Amino acid sequence: MSRSCWCSFTIAKAPKLSCTSTSPDAENQILGEKIVTPFVSNDHDYVVETLSTEEKLQAALKEVELLQNQVTTLSSNTFCLNRFSTDNSMINFYTGFINYETLRSVFTTLQPTATTMVRWSQMQRHVNKENVNENAFHCETLLLIDQFFLFLCRVRQGLPEQDLAVRFNISQSSVSRILITWANYLYCMLGSLPLWSSRAAIDESMPQSFKDTYPKTRVILDCTEIRVQTPSSKVLNSETFSSYKSHTTFKSLVGITPNRAISFVSSLYTGSISDKVITEKSGILDLLEPGDEVMADKGFLINDLLKTKQASLVIPPFFRAKG
Repeated sequence: MSRSCWCSFTIAKAPKLSCTSTSPDAENQILGEKIVTPFVSNDHDYVVETLSTEEKLQAALKEVELLQNQVTTLSSNTFCLNRFSTDNSMINFYTGFINYETLRSVFTTLQPTATTMVRWSQMQRHVNKENVNENAFHCETLLLIDQFFLFLCRVRQGLPEQDLAVRFNISQSSVSRILITWANYLYCMLGSLPLWSSRAAIDESMPQSFKDTYPKTRVILDCTEIRVQTPSSKVLNSETFSSYKSHTTFKSLVGITPNRAISFVSSLYTGSISDKVITEKSGILDLLEPGDEVMADKGFLINDLLKTKQASLVIPPFFRAKG
């Protein structure tokens, strides 16, 4: 091969390195220099000291203990019935029950049927002869006893649905379904219990003050009103408007025994109804016996109604401004 066929190569001189730079990065780039600082990469752990099996076990146990403490802390801060199980004052505040044991006993009595209760919307479809899902109502994120607790918080403190949704960490629509379902379920269960006390039971539990003054008292009557939203219809507005409360209300007649036990609760009527009319329509007159005395305030003009049942009205004296 001729000499002219050889390719000529040009050898470039390496640039002269300057040693004036004091930067660690620059020093590490110098060819032939020994790097003293270990290079740690995210891709490998070549320079990481390996732990023994015993050390790994101890580290894992500490991690488990830390996580368990976090779970315990989060559980104690969760708004549920178990959080207040040892605080009877808070149980009474949120539910009206005197203590946790009483609330638990009531729930235990309701539990066998509560586990199979059907959502109210499903019952509406059943009434309308539509296809009904016969599965019981369940809230996957809330225990049955906490659903009962949620309902009691609503009834006792009147907490808004949005507030309950935040407290129990569920959606507002779930809160609404729980409230409607439990309200109708408890109405059916508790409404079937007989409240009216016999004459013998009242005489046995009557306080001495009543025995000395009004020994024949069978029931003490009064009305209670619940404020409701003002209806858009003028006709409904006039029917539900209460001149006593100056607002639209629903009205109910409530009766208690001399020892303060509730013995009668009527259905709800529009707020414009009078005390006399609600007494006549409520059905309490059919429960009275001859010789019974009914105690009420001066607004109950029901003497004529009681006479048909051979009962009498007792109006205790009222104190005036000067005694």
